[in-house]
This record gives sequence, structure tokens and C-alpha cells, in this order.
Amino acid sequence: AHQQHIVPVVTQALKQAGVDKSELSAVAYTLGPGLLGSLIVGSCFGKTFAQALDIPIVTVNHMKGHVLSHFIEDPKPEFPFLCLTVSGGHTQYVIVRDYLDMEVVGETIDDAAGEAFDKTAKMLGLPYPGGPIIDKLAKEGDPNFLKLPRPKAHRAFDLSFSGLKTSVLYQLRKAKAKDPAYVDRHMNDICASVQNVIIEMLLDKLVMVADHYGLTDIGIAGGVSANRELRERLSALGEEKGWRIFLPAFAYCTDNAAMIAMTGYHQYLAKDFADISASPKPRFKL
Repeated sequence: AHQQHIVPVVTQALKQAGVDKSELSAVAYTLGPGLLGSLIVGSCFGKTFAQALDIPIVTVNHMKGHVLSHFIEDPKPEFPFLCLTVSGGHTQYVIVRDYLDMEVVGETIDDAAGEAFDKTAKMLGLPYPGGPIIDKLAKEGDPNFLKLPRPKAHRAFDLSFSGLKTSVLYQLRKAKAKDPAYVDRHMNDICASVQNVIIEMLLDKLVMVADHYGLTDIGIAGGVSANRELRERLSALGEEKGWRIFLPAFAYCTDNAAMIAMTGYHQYLAKDFADISASPKPRFKL
């Protein structure tokens, strides 16, 4: 799909922007982290495109892009701020001191929050990606229906979601053995219970990190930051704590080119250029 769409998408983007390729100053593309197949397509195209135009290459960390999605539109946070980056592959608490100065102070030690949503959805027979569907179904459910654990991680600001997923699996297996229609009859309640615990864990740790570092500008980014319940509860928590909360527009929560362009722009200003030999990094650390 990446190979099929990359040329038409770039062509359409230039046309919509009213920019000729000869006017470009650099080409920014995602070096990682991510799935190797798609990274290779973007990397090959980005490098070739830049070489043909004789302009610099800027390689971007995908997670840095999520954080800098906060600077695409107003309102924008002030440095330093704390960003909770939650996606299908990552859950990180990032202190952002400047556009290119970021530190991960806490993260998941196993499954990411988005992964916990998607794996739960799979157990429930829901299509992929399951997070948005669970969010929708949870509106009509009881968040206290299932008694679920809040697994602890060894380091203070880290998270663990695999124990939660295992608990859901065993509870569903046991209940379905007694009542095969259990999931269908309690779908909304199960979704609400799982979502409640995931969000509670994310926000409890967020409070700990923000209080420890004395940060009051708080943002969220990544695919899970589009979750309705998370956005509502973070906004309410912000009012209670006196924080300024920053929620990117939905279009900039999921993986998008605008956040890579924003990051590429700041790396361009810093003359942070890459060599043509740069290889995709599926596990590229922030």
C-alpha cells in the first residue's frame, strides 16, 4: 500500500500546497521507529527524491514527530512541558525542553496502551484497530463491571499493561465457559471496564511525573490521544490541578505527514541533516 500510494500522495500534496518541487529546501522522512516494510518505502523514496533535487535529507524520529504535533496549530505549549505519547507501539512520558531536546522519563515495560486496547478488542471479536471501537462501546457501559488489576512496574514512572490483558483473557474464558453469550450480552461493560483501567493507569502516572518535575503544561500525542474518554478525563484533571492541557486535533493524533514535516522543519533550522547511507531503524529510540 505504501508503494502504491506514495507517488500520488506526494504529487497531490505539492499540488494542494501550490508548491513546485523545485522550490523545496529539503526532504524529511521517517527513519523509525515503525514497521520495516513501510519505513523502507519512505526511506527509498525520500532519499531518491532529495538526491534528484540536490537538496538535503532530514531523517525524523516518528515519536519526536508525535510530540511536535503540538506545534502544527495553536494553542501551543511552552517549554518545558510534559507529553504523554500513547500509540499502538509506544507509551512514553516525555519531558520536552525544546523542539529537539526531549527526555523519556517513563514508559511501558511491555505492551503499549494502544496494544492493550487492540488485543482486548481481538479477544472480544472486534475488528482492528480496536481502540476507537472500544471507546465508542464504552460510552454505554459500566466501568466497574470487571474487577481488573493495575499492574505495577519496577521503576516509579514506568507502566505495565500485559498483566491487565492476561486478566481480561482469563476472566472472559471463565465466563464464556459458563455462558457462551457472555461477551455479546456484556460487550459495553467489558469495554468500559478495560478502558477505565488503562486511562486510570495512564493518568495516575502522569500526575506523579508532572508533580515530580513541577510541570504544568501537559500534552498528549499519538493514536490513543484521540480517545474521547482520555481527552475528557485529562481536561478535567487539568482543571483540578491548575494545568494547561494541550490536545492535538484528531487529524494530528494518528500517524501523519504534518508532524514529520514540523519536526523536519526544526531539524532543518538546526542543520541536522542526514547522510544518504542512513538506514531505516524499526526500533529507533527517542
